[in-house]
Amino acid sequence: MDQTTTAPTAGSNANEVIVDARGIERTYRQGEIAVPVLHDLDLAVRRGEWVACTGRSGAGKSTLLHVLGLLDSADAGRYVLAGHDVSDLDDNARAHLRNVLLGFVFQLHNLLPRTSALENVATPLIYRGVRRTERLRRAAEALEAVGLADRASHDPSQLSGGQLQRVAIARALVGDPELLLVDEPTGNLDLTATAEVLGLLDALHGEGRTIVMITHEADVAAHADRRLVLSEGRLHDDRTMEGDR
Repeated sequence: MDQTTTAPTAGSNANEVIVDARGIERTYRQGEIAVPVLHDLDLAVRRGEWVACTGRSGAGKSTLLHVLGLLDSADAGRYVLAGHDVSDLDDNARAHLRNVLLGFVFQLHNLLPRTSALENVATPLIYRGVRRTERLRRAAEALEAVGLADRASHDPSQLSGGQLQRVAIARALVGDPELLLVDEPTGNLDLTATAEVLGLLDALHGEGRTIVMITHEADVAAHADRRLVLSEGRLHDDRTMEGDR
């Protein structure tokens, strides 16, 4: 395997910068019109840190998360993820790093219908070539970690909104990722489910997980170590933007 696509070694420095994005540019086109979304954006996240990004609707929060998650490519700039410069990697190398380094929690869960929670959680391990027995063992451990061991055989239609989100978190954790990318984790949840999901994220952060989260809710962002606001294509410290609210 090419050195560019190998996973980082265990025992990495706790002070390591795991996300190092500099001068990131991303522009979309609507016909003949160029729509700049990210402009000369910089972001550094250290291992074990929880960073929340807020911003107005349409500010580009999802675009930022997709670039960080290797689901989209920047037009310009340099992005180093866990020591790997991903700026110029081809699609196969990006897909490999995405599977090895990252865990995603999406707002709408993206769980497979008519498929048990256990099988949903095990799915990312298929792409690592993990045998079925081992996949299911790890998936059962991940479900237990999020308090849903007793729901392993339930499919998504049999689960509440909060349970669906916890299954999604278990799926993100099953591969023991370097970085969790979390997209509006409480956007469709009631107060009780919101508290459950945030409690789980708090616990994961307490265990040393590195989290980058986007949210439009200030009380959700308050759980993070550091709060940033995406405005005019750039990230700003939350405290510097108070006058703009």
